[in-house]
Amino acid sequence: MWKDFKEFAFKGNVLDLAVAVVIGAAFGKIVSSLVENIITPLVGLLLNGVKFTSLSIKYKETEILYGNFLQSVFDFLVIAFSIFMFIRLLSKFKRKEDVVEATKEAPPVDSKEVLLEEIRDLLKKQN
Repeated sequence: MWKDFKEFAFKGNVLDLAVAVVIGAAFGKIVSSLVENIITPLVGLLLNGVKFTSLSIKYKETEILYGNFLQSVFDFLVIAFSIFMFIRLLSKFKRKEDVVEATKEAPPVDSKEVLLEEIRDLLKKQN
């Protein structure tokens, strides 16, 4: 059982996943800070100083804080867009790597290999 656990825990996929979770958490903090400290104040300036979180409706003794909900939706949209742009940037780099690998010339084929392929093809035709 211990051997199976070690194989599972120290496989590359599990370690890659752990690293991705840690980096994702750090990236989430960066994006949250971007939203809270830069984008939301700029949107507030565009809307004449309106803050989403201060928006509410009072009905009798109850206060409905719909501004907090709007802020959460706005945060989600900005975070989703940021992640989309990050993944898109990574895929562009990946495509460039693929193009570079595809443009590399294949090593020259040995004449013996060409003869063996011709013999193989002739044998296939005979059968």
